[in-house]
Amino acid sequence: MATDASSTKEAELASAAAVQIPPASNFPALKNDLILRAARRQPVPRVPVWLMRQAGRYLPEFRQTRSKYDFFTICRTPSLACEVTLQPMRRFNLDAAIIFSDILVVPQALGLEVVMVEGKGPVLPNPISEPSDLDRLRTPVDVEKELGYVMRAITLTRHRLDGQAPLIGFAGAPWTLMAYMIEGGSSTTHAKSKRWLYAHPAASNRLLDAITDVVIDFLVAQIRAGAQLVQLFESHCGSLTPELFRRYELPRLARIAAETRRRLGEAAVPMIAFAKDGHFALEMLAKDCGFDVVSVDWTMEPAECRRRLGDCPVALQGNLDPVLMACTDRDQLNQEVHRMLQGFGTRGYICNLGHGIYPDAQPDTVGAFIDAVHRLSESAAAAAGDK
Repeated sequence: MATDASSTKEAELASAAAVQIPPASNFPALKNDLILRAARRQPVPRVPVWLMRQAGRYLPEFRQTRSKYDFFTICRTPSLACEVTLQPMRRFNLDAAIIFSDILVVPQALGLEVVMVEGKGPVLPNPISEPSDLDRLRTPVDVEKELGYVMRAITLTRHRLDGQAPLIGFAGAPWTLMAYMIEGGSSTTHAKSKRWLYAHPAASNRLLDAITDVVIDFLVAQIRAGAQLVQLFESHCGSLTPELFRRYELPRLARIAAETRRRLGEAAVPMIAFAKDGHFALEMLAKDCGFDVVSVDWTMEPAECRRRLGDCPVALQGNLDPVLMACTDRDQLNQEVHRMLQGFGTRGYICNLGHGIYPDAQPDTVGAFIDAVHRLSESAAAAAGDK
């Protein structure tokens, strides 16, 4: 019986891998452009909403797919990545899809092994330990060769979305990827990688520059493949001091935004920067990096974010506490959505969680959250005269 099950699984994977990818052109007409308009701070009749990690373990359909294939097999098989991307779009009235992938495909492209360990998360068995280890990295990276499966998944998904909503591509930010590559996985302190910034400034700059080069190539390729927005995840921003952020990361973020736009020209798309725990960096992200949207986590007050940024021409995204997606009290949920909308306003705002959705989220609550955002923001937008 085990042999039969294995043979069936192999046949299903072979069938998935054989799916033909259409050209990255002649995409279906877009039916819902609310998130694109919000990213450009244009009037919208209601606030658009999507969720970080909206395709994930909280969905039974994702768990069913995951039971058949390991994590990176799904990422590397365009038809499977497409299917998982579409799962929440079928279930919820979301205003954007985000391609199913992982920020750690960039370290993989640079030559480091990354494995997903059940109950532990990503592990890099042979991390960067000394400056001499940088010679192990595979540079320069041919992004189309090493990460072409992501672009093929994006193109396939754009076609299969049939214009339902825009598709978001993404990458990890340089510091966050550097931290993973040195720590060898998740860390609460990032002490090893931070020590590099102090003890090995030249090697740190070399590593950050190598990562930045790949990230730029990767984002440009995703957009050319069909991504209509892109988000940069600076998940470990909060482990840096303001000075370390200013010295090491800020110039790379600005370069990513500027170079990506320069290379794409008129084909450039809105860019979102998410810096978790980056309270100190809000003004720098909004004013010095060149991103269209700054996403904030749940520890920041929406109204205070608006006050601090004043008339800075940037949209905001966020920031509901992800824990609320496991709660069933609809009155409490509505109150939190109302409070968030009051603080952010309805112009130049994309609703999201303050971080990725947790595995214990309840799909019914997620659906109620999305509906509440649409219902409450439509009334607020109408009162403000937006259409």
